[in-house]
Amino acid sequence: MKPNDSLFSLAGKSALVTGASRGIGRSIALALAEAGADVALVARSDLAETAAAVEAAGRRALRLQADLADKAVLPRLVAETVEAFGKLDILVNNAGIIRRAPFLEFTEDDWDAVMDVNLKHVFLLSQEAARHMVPRGSGKIIHIASMLSYQGGILVPSYTASKSAVMGLTRLMCNELAGKGIQVNAIAPGYIATEATRALWDDPDRNRAILDRVPAGRWGQPDDLRGIAVFLASEASAYVNGFTVAIDGGWLAR
Repeated sequence: MKPNDSLFSLAGKSALVTGASRGIGRSIALALAEAGADVALVARSDLAETAAAVEAAGRRALRLQADLADKAVLPRLVAETVEAFGKLDILVNNAGIIRRAPFLEFTEDDWDAVMDVNLKHVFLLSQEAARHMVPRGSGKIIHIASMLSYQGGILVPSYTASKSAVMGLTRLMCNELAGKGIQVNAIAPGYIATEATRALWDDPDRNRAILDRVPAGRWGQPDDLRGIAVFLASEASAYVNGFTVAIDGGWLAR
């Protein structure tokens, strides 16, 4: 079988990945490019490094610098992707933020900031993408959920609420869009070593407690999400819909 005939090939596809400048978003963007997709990259920070890596894989990269807390930019992201690549086949809603404080001290500003980026933009950008995908009768939308889609956690009330809602939104979107040819799924990373989790893996006690519970015995790395992202973006997952896949080293099995 030729590579482009593979169920996992994304040749001829175009993708939009948010939070693509580093961490999980960067790894997913590169995985999609290596599978054959052109990739529009979205982030507040500099995207030159990710774009260069996408181009080194032989694919086109579109840099879209934007703050996703500003809902006015969301229609432009889809429109510019379609203008550059001719269509949008895959949307990966990866961008997210986290604020930490005890529940009784957590501020309304921290609540609103996290909910806007982690949930509102996911809903609105998915709407924009689906409005393009539905007339074409095909498309893949992938959300990034969390272990806190399943559990409560501590010190992160707005993050837990937003990621629990992402799992619910995944199901709702499946129910409404599957019959129109759109697949909607989510990935729930376990404890992945990124800047967002630095406070945990820099804390010896929290770090040890996490590792003691993970059967795999290690923190995950952003590249551990590459395979599942390509699977959900490709024809290999043609009958997977409305599901949140945990990539957690066995954390939930304990």
